[in-house]
Amino acid sequence: MDDELSPEDLLRLNVLMAQDLKAVRLDEGGLTLHALTPQGEASMPLHPTCREDRYLRLVREFLSGHALGSPGGYPVHLTRWTRHGQLASPDLGKLLLTGEPEAVTAVVYAPGLTDEIAEYAWWAMPSIENARLMLRREAVARGRMGKVLADFLIEHLPFLQDEHLAIIDTVAVLLASGAVDEAGREAIWKRGRRANSHYVAFLEMAPDNLPSPRPARADLERWQAPLTQLKEAGNACAGLLLQVLSGQGQTFLATFGEIFERPETQEVVSRSLNAIGRRFAAGPEIEPAAQALAAALPELADDAAAVAALGRVSEALTAPVFARSTAIGSLMRRKIEPLLTPLLRQVQTLLTAKP
Repeated sequence: MDDELSPEDLLRLNVLMAQDLKAVRLDEGGLTLHALTPQGEASMPLHPTCREDRYLRLVREFLSGHALGSPGGYPVHLTRWTRHGQLASPDLGKLLLTGEPEAVTAVVYAPGLTDEIAEYAWWAMPSIENARLMLRREAVARGRMGKVLADFLIEHLPFLQDEHLAIIDTVAVLLASGAVDEAGREAIWKRGRRANSHYVAFLEMAPDNLPSPRPARADLERWQAPLTQLKEAGNACAGLLLQVLSGQGQTFLATFGEIFERPETQEVVSRSLNAIGRRFAAGPEIEPAAQALAAALPELADDAAAVAALGRVSEALTAPVFARSTAIGSLMRRKIEPLLTPLLRQVQTLLTAKP
């Protein structure tokens, strides 16, 4: 009986595969096969006739033979495509019947992923990475699974702890998905008090819709009319400065400043710099526009110069340092402080009302 399925397992597997199964997963430690059926979950203990790892391979070969017509197991060539989103299958659901984690990953990455298949893939292999990947698909984000996956990611954000890049990517997916309500956005935002990397994705994905907005700059009312007049005359710098003086504009800058009080990793620095550069980007016309604004409203000359300068900011600012160093934390902060000091001074200029 070596290297063969036990008669009991073979019989039960044949009966199982004759049903309308949605997904299969193998509990290797408990030597149990779990199957998702239209009636719910079914479990089947396995009875090895050889070494456990070999027996599990026999089970997977059986499953693959029934699901895909591939008696040798999950097709090896598909593995190369899995993480590039190149798998195009007319029936992704069949991959979920193989009991192969790599097959589930292939489904998660597939461009044709539907809300229904996402539900079955989630049952087969729930994880932060899979939730993040599936929530990127519009069909999933707008479907029933959108809220399920979003709630899971919000609940598990604390488990990422010091994985700052994973935090940024997770929050970015949550914000882009549209599956997070206001309470969820506030909950994520509040986590920024413990790890400011949570704020980075907000600057990237929602620069004009940040939670808990600050008041507008105290002198906005004073400058509203003349800046509006310049903006309507085509002055791009005036338009940007009006946004900066608003409550959302002040919140963006204050949040950026808070991130740079204690950035922990190079990714946090680079992505924050890119975010502020995009927020203030206005093309080559910004320089003459800033000069024209300064000439018309001399008291705002420093603000105009700061707006123009921030539009030129990007990760290139710190690239020479990061190219030579993998430092993070306090050592990284000391290395980039001379580069960031002028930038943060410009941010402070825009946060300070004119007397």
